[in-house]
Amino acid sequence: MTLARGASSPNRANGRRIAVVLFNLGGPDDAATVKPFLFNLFNDPAIIGLPGFARTPLARLIASRREASAQANYAQMDAGGGSPLKAETTKQMDALDAALNALLPGDDVKSFMAMRYWHPLTDEAAIDVAAWGPDEVVLLPLYPQFSTTTTESSLKAWNAAYAGSGRTRTICCYPGLDGWVRAQAEGVRLKLDEAVREHPGKPIRVLFSAHGIPEKLVTGKGDPYQEQVEATVARVAEAAGLSDWLLCYQSRVGPLKWLGPSTPDAIVEAGKAGLGVVITPIAFVSEHIETLVELDIEYGELAHEAGVHPYLRVPAVGTAPLFIDGLAGAVAESLGRIGTAPAGPGCQGRWKACPCQRERLAA
Repeated sequence: MTLARGASSPNRANGRRIAVVLFNLGGPDDAATVKPFLFNLFNDPAIIGLPGFARTPLARLIASRREASAQANYAQMDAGGGSPLKAETTKQMDALDAALNALLPGDDVKSFMAMRYWHPLTDEAAIDVAAWGPDEVVLLPLYPQFSTTTTESSLKAWNAAYAGSGRTRTICCYPGLDGWVRAQAEGVRLKLDEAVREHPGKPIRVLFSAHGIPEKLVTGKGDPYQEQVEATVARVAEAAGLSDWLLCYQSRVGPLKWLGPSTPDAIVEAGKAGLGVVITPIAFVSEHIETLVELDIEYGELAHEAGVHPYLRVPAVGTAPLFIDGLAGAVAESLGRIGTAPAGPGCQGRWKACPCQRERLAA
């Protein structure tokens, strides 16, 4: 018997109904939806921290000014002028459901995607989850490292929208989760092997590129993102046996001081040192505009100009079995608790924005 995706299996009628809600950024469907997507992004107070009366008109202005350039960037991908992120996330949902159904054979598990800035938006996902009537809800961000700009924003939107059944727990982050680290290390090793085969004797530096955030979010708001990214990089570098590697940050915009060094600067420095580069997205789990356009095209052109050869990019982990199995194990383990906790090692320092530390202080 073939079941529709997420349908209940007859032999699981007495098991738990477990909803797994995957948080992600979202992306426009096509060129026509680029502008409303950008407006939703910049109208988020986690992105522009102004009162609504000032933030909303500013978000409209930014969306209008950036629409044409953003449409041009999205047009460079094979996704109909939009983002491939929804399709990528759907594949991850299917893979995760299969892994969880094998891990929890007595239960009925279904994944839902809750996108922050474009459909299916968080409130739409909340309605779908409530209609399904779960006994247990697991909130699982597709952001391995916690930040106020990503996971916290998604959690706030979910908590405001969801009024359905089920005991809820949150997996707030997984910067050191074994499956995530091993999947990253495997991807890096494969690209290094390719570099060695095709360019024997050429020294190669591995660049771990994470999405940047303004420094003031770390120093002022106590955002643990930088610490968690550094922890991921250290574990992946050790697992891959690397000797020459560097963490850098991409997607810098605006006049504020951002975490550094920047990825473009790191690429130029590698060129000056006569090095080839293997670059890996260390804070993204799916292919989207920051990988397919920024890393592959824009930084690829920069690498060519800087004399970096080879310049090879590690794919995002996507549906890599190591990664999906790691997430499935984290979901299954979380069912024994409620509240918020990391999967694997979380924050090591004290951070005001860490949700686990806030819950402990409030208890």
